[in-house]
Amino acid sequence: MFNKLKAKLSGFKEKIGTKIDEKAVAIEPIETVDDSQVPPFTEPSVQETVEDKQSTAEDKSVQSETSNNKKVGFAQKAKALVLEREFILEEDDLEEPLWELEMALLESDIALTVSEAIVESVKKQLVGTRRRIGSNTGNIVEDALKKAIYDVMSANVFDLDEYVKNADKPVHIVFIGINGTGKTTSIAKLSKRFKDQGLSVVVAAGDTFRAGAIDQLAIHASKVGVKIIKHQEQGDPAAVIYDAIQHAKANKADVVLSDTAGRMHTNVNLMEQLKKVCRVAPPDRILFVDEAVAGNDAVERAAQFNDAVAINGSILTKTDADSKGGAAISIAYITDKPILFLGMGQGYDDLRKFDPQWFVDQLFAE
Repeated sequence: MFNKLKAKLSGFKEKIGTKIDEKAVAIEPIETVDDSQVPPFTEPSVQETVEDKQSTAEDKSVQSETSNNKKVGFAQKAKALVLEREFILEEDDLEEPLWELEMALLESDIALTVSEAIVESVKKQLVGTRRRIGSNTGNIVEDALKKAIYDVMSANVFDLDEYVKNADKPVHIVFIGINGTGKTTSIAKLSKRFKDQGLSVVVAAGDTFRAGAIDQLAIHASKVGVKIIKHQEQGDPAAVIYDAIQHAKANKADVVLSDTAGRMHTNVNLMEQLKKVCRVAPPDRILFVDEAVAGNDAVERAAQFNDAVAINGSILTKTDADSKGGAAISIAYITDKPILFLGMGQGYDDLRKFDPQWFVDQLFAE
């Protein structure tokens, strides 16, 4: 995953690492004084003669010089003359590399505002502060990148498992998005996930327009072992979903997962139909589903759907095939709503709860 973005981030690390090496200066170790090597000082008596004082001063001068030589020698042995380095980067030093980083992020399908936020964070971490170099300059740059990306991705985090567990039942979740992005498969995966947690699940075949959509969901429901409520093709989706909720209430089911027809936010008729579904059978959560490999298109669609019906979170499918990672980094930031799950394959168990730290670690994995 994310091989293209990994390569671009690695190039930035190398370039800044070179710049740090150019700016770094050696630091001599601070020589510490060992108190045990310093003889105690005795205040001279008031009865001392002037000659005695002069003699004492001369003796002390010789003694002090000898003692200092001993202290320096001890410190040098203790420190083993190990040199360290430190650097200060100025804004001019990073102007070109940061511009290249922003272009690299944009080429990885990361939205402009998100790219700018990441670049600004990296700049704040690296510019103007005195930093000491450890064993590897690349670690300093990598840590700055990791923090910048993590901060963007962790701005909105939501645990759907915990929400469903603690919410009043039945919990109604509606899935929306365009055709072919994996809504039906995601419903099947979540059905199995909730069932494995000991919850009872009902699925509603609310996509009554696409030919074969009802049958497709019915096959998934049979394989996973959950109840499906369906009507005839071309029927009223709101009626189907309403019946599913009534069935869930009557049978004390825990979760209702409602499929809907794929649509663009610009399709006025279908958007009005979706709003009708939300009036007749109010959802507890509306989840937007799209493909991670769609990149900026997925980000734009998420923002448009969020403007139209106020989504509560997103599921990104085909994340395992995504070489760029831009959609996953951008969607939560742009919509101000969390990514909940990542689709990682075709199996019913191939659904990973979104974890910003895991995602960032994948970007920098060898």
